[in-house]
Amino acid sequence: MKQFIDPFDYAKEILQAVKSGVLITAKANGRVNPMTISWGTMGVEWGKKIFITFVRGSRFTSELLEKNPEFTVNIPLEDVDKNILKVCGTQSGRDIDKVRDLCLTLENPVDISVPGIKELPLTLECRVVYSQQQIPQQVLDDHLFTHYPENTTDIHADYHTAFYGEIVSAYIIK
Repeated sequence: MKQFIDPFDYAKEILQAVKSGVLITAKANGRVNPMTISWGTMGVEWGKKIFITFVRGSRFTSELLEKNPEFTVNIPLEDVDKNILKVCGTQSGRDIDKVRDLCLTLENPVDISVPGIKELPLTLECRVVYSQQQIPQQVLDDHLFTHYPENTTDIHADYHTAFYGEIVSAYIIK
């Protein structure tokens, strides 16, 4: 069962949760992959309600978003099992099936092809309306060296793509 909401009525809860970690879920070629994010924001652009998430190009989620430009944002309303956020933030969907391994409950979507996750019940269904790769020369030096170390094989060295998702449906899974 879903309780439909206006996401801006929950903006404070959503943005507070982003700071400590929420999931974005992508789906393509029959693979569903949740990934922990802590970089994201909400707003209005082109008269549309938008959630913007930032995903490194090397991530499996980025590959899925390129194939199917839709995602859900899955936000806890109460304490969430920290292991869900840990595994989804440290393990690649290329290597494991996070949904199966974490026993996550998928919720059928309303307007897109990507499911929600019942364990993080506040759900935003988003359709990508714009994406933009970061331009290294335009990243301020203090952020550049902190978040994008040079001359390293570190998985955190590649740049992000901003995915602007129009929020086409928002609800709380009951």
